[in-house]
Amino acid sequence: MTRPSARRRAALALAGALAGRAALAAAAAATASEAGAPWRRTNYAGRPVSLLGGPALATAATATAVLGAPPGTRAATAVVGAVSGLVGGYDDLAGARPEQARDKGLAGHLRALREGRVSAGAVKVAGIGAAAAVAALLTRREHGAGALADGVLTTGLVAGTANLLNLLDLRPGRAAKAGALAAVVTLGGPSGGLVAGPLGATAAVLPADLGERVMLGDSGANALGALLGLRLAAAPSRAARAGLLAGIAALTLASEKVSFTTVIEATPGLRELDRLGRRSS
Repeated sequence: MTRPSARRRAALALAGALAGRAALAAAAAATASEAGAPWRRTNYAGRPVSLLGGPALATAATATAVLGAPPGTRAATAVVGAVSGLVGGYDDLAGARPEQARDKGLAGHLRALREGRVSAGAVKVAGIGAAAAVAALLTRREHGAGALADGVLTTGLVAGTANLLNLLDLRPGRAAKAGALAAVVTLGGPSGGLVAGPLGATAAVLPADLGERVMLGDSGANALGALLGLRLAAAPSRAARAGLLAGIAALTLASEKVSFTTVIEATPGLRELDRLGRRSS
C-alpha cells in the first residue's frame, strides 16, 4: 500500500467514525422519543437496548463505503449497503410481531412458506439476494461462462456475508468486532478503500454496542456484512473467492445445528475476545 493510499484510507476511516458518531447521536435522540418505541428491545441479559444503532451503522457505513469504493463499484456499493440496511430494518420491526416468533432461521422461513405465509425474514433474504445479484451485474468483469461464475460468486459472497455477520449478533459487540476485524484484514489492495469508512463507522458504534445501549440488529449487521462481502468479491482470484464462499456457506449451515455462542465460550482466545469490553452479566 502506498503512502498516499494509506492516508486516504485513514481519512475515510475518520470520516466513517465521524459519520457513525453523528448517526448514533441522532439514534439516541430518536430512542428517547415516541418514534423510537418500536425499536426498543430487551437483550439477552434483560437490559433495555435500542435497535436504532443498526440504521445508524448502516447509514454511516454505506455512505463512506461509497466514498471509498473504486470507480465502477460505487453504484453496487450503494445498492448492497442501502438495500441490506432497509430490509434488515424491516425484519427488525416486522419480525418482532408475535405471529413471527417461530419464523427464525432457514427452517422457520421455509415453515412459514409451507403454511402460506411470507415471514419478515424471507422478505429480508429475498431483498438482500436481489441486491447482491444487482451488484454482480454492476461489477461484471467479463462475458460468457466466466461472467456467470463471477456473478454467482459475487451474489453468494454479498448475501452470505450479510447473513453470517447477522448470525453473530447475539452478544454485545460480537458482530461489530467480527466486522471490524474483517475490514482490517481486507483494507489492502485497490478495493480496500471500500471498507475503510465502514471500519471507522463500526469503531464509532462499538462502545455503545458493548455498553448495551444499542444493538446492531438485522439492519446494522446485514448492511455491514453486505459491504464486506462486496469487498471479498473484489478479490482477483476466482479460486480464492470460491473458497471464501464455501467457508461462509459451511459456517451458515453449521449455525443451523451448532450454537456459535457455545463454540465461542468453549474456545480459548475467542472467548476472551468475545468478552472484551463487555459489561458483566
